[in-house]
Amino acid sequence: MRAVSLDRYGDPEVLTVVSRPVPAPLPTEIRVRVAAAGVNPVDWKTRAGQGMAAVLGDPPVVLGWDVAGVVDAIGPGVTRFAVGDLVFGMPWFPRQAGGYAEYVTAPSRHFAALPSRLDPIAGAALPLAGLTAWQCLVDIAEVSEGQRVLIHAAAGGVGHLAVQIARSRGAYVIGTASSAKHRALGGLGLDEAINYLGTDFEKVLEPVDVVLDLVGGEVAMRSLDVLRPGGLLISVPSRTAGDALAAAAERGIRATGMLVEPDGHGLEQIAALVDARQLRPVVAETFPLDRADAAHRVGETGRTTGKLVLTV
Repeated sequence: MRAVSLDRYGDPEVLTVVSRPVPAPLPTEIRVRVAAAGVNPVDWKTRAGQGMAAVLGDPPVVLGWDVAGVVDAIGPGVTRFAVGDLVFGMPWFPRQAGGYAEYVTAPSRHFAALPSRLDPIAGAALPLAGLTAWQCLVDIAEVSEGQRVLIHAAAGGVGHLAVQIARSRGAYVIGTASSAKHRALGGLGLDEAINYLGTDFEKVLEPVDVVLDLVGGEVAMRSLDVLRPGGLLISVPSRTAGDALAAAAERGIRATGMLVEPDGHGLEQIAALVDARQLRPVVAETFPLDRADAAHRVGETGRTTGKLVLTV
């Protein structure tokens, strides 16, 4: 099978297409013939030697944790799926999953049935970003009707899904994004948009119940000023979360970091929102598997609305 190998950490040019053996599923695993693979910030950060590089260890490795495709083999003990089923998932994260390849094997409970309203390209845009948003807003924050939720980087891969998930919970949703992206976010249900390039959000916002920080650094620090008593800051960027959490502790404010986990049940809940027309992933651009380097270059600009996807 074809796979995109990372033989050393570095610039996008280190990503090369190689031939590898097709893996066989172990007990409780399925093998998925990958139709599309999502590209996430953790991918290019890891490629550069940051992100999950310490978890993956020395190259060679195959990046990618978002996949959608067809089950083409099952191991003993699998009861959730049959050969021919369309699935999507985020297998093995943060361990190596090898999503940038034609086949992937992983435990069946790392996957869910692909929503009937989505093709595999849109399905591959959902798992990691969708589960990040879901686990932050539903599992951790328990967002409920009438709450005010602020989402930083609301037009990004996680952000645009978080906007829709928060709205599905009945929240009033505020997002920071450049003004060029406000109209698109309004179409996804955002109630209030703030142009982060020209406005200090902490000076114009009424207090909020939850801040989902997808930027980190000083944005996380400033977010502490907009939380009402008993509010919660969730800071996702791991490199800067520690400083924000320490500052929150000094001020007696609830705050937590977050690292997404594989969760087949969570994917099923996300799929239900898609089928109920309350959630749709936005695919900004697609690239063939052998252009993974180009996808990384686009992603690293930080200007993408929605997700980047490799077609396999």
